[in-house]
Amino acid sequence: MDVEFANIAWRGRSVRIEHQWLARDCTDQPLMIFLHEGLGSLAMWKDFPAHLCSALGCRGLVYSRPGYGRSSPRDAQEAWDLDFMHRQAHEVLPALLQALGVDVAATPPWLFGHSDGGSIALLYAARFAGQLAGAVVLAPHIVVEDLSVTSIEGARQAYLQTDLRQRLGRYHDDPDSAFWGWNRIWLHPPFKQWTIEQEIASITSPLLAVQGVDDEYGTLEQIRGIARRVPQTQLLELADCGHSPHRDQEQALIEAVQAFYRAHGTHAAAARP
Repeated sequence: MDVEFANIAWRGRSVRIEHQWLARDCTDQPLMIFLHEGLGSLAMWKDFPAHLCSALGCRGLVYSRPGYGRSSPRDAQEAWDLDFMHRQAHEVLPALLQALGVDVAATPPWLFGHSDGGSIALLYAARFAGQLAGAVVLAPHIVVEDLSVTSIEGARQAYLQTDLRQRLGRYHDDPDSAFWGWNRIWLHPPFKQWTIEQEIASITSPLLAVQGVDDEYGTLEQIRGIARRVPQTQLLELADCGHSPHRDQEQALIEAVQAFYRAHGTHAAAARP
């Protein structure tokens, strides 16, 4: 599949967004939108979106957020704000869908988010309740835990002292844009107070929350906290699995998403006027 580019207006400038469609011509099938992690990109998903869409029989849309992959990088002095994930959920994603002609009112899409992308999916679900069929979130964050901060501090040292920058350069045109945008906001002392616990209580769409038992960036309290506030949440806690269930336990994850998707596949149609 070819990578394409769309331009959106955001924060007073034109921003280029790289994206890729999967099974694009199957316009009668639901759409699954993939939201990558804090250091991710379109390319870093590798073949997983194609595998999942094939298993579900749906279309897919994968994209890199601004600052990542081949999308527009951050300006050199641009620092992300404490609400950076809110901006992605409330501004960037809706603008991209509008630019691509995705009618979320007529055919609500599904979201599949990992880590920061999972949090963005939750924020979108909370704000746009009638424009979402359902969501799958992997290792999302609803609060900032000490474990997360410690691991992100470790990532900073790895970026400065190992070949991590070169390895990220395979997936980002500007790895410094991707890494420092993410790392500096997560290690910014006021960000320790960040939480979306209250906001997610308004989510009405079906929700599958997944986390590895051995996740090095968050405890199981993240998804259990979601379930306490969003009663319809289905939880999946995977053994022998770290922060990336789609890499560590791909088959088990796909099977769980298949069951969830089949159980709730009529939600979007039922929710329409």
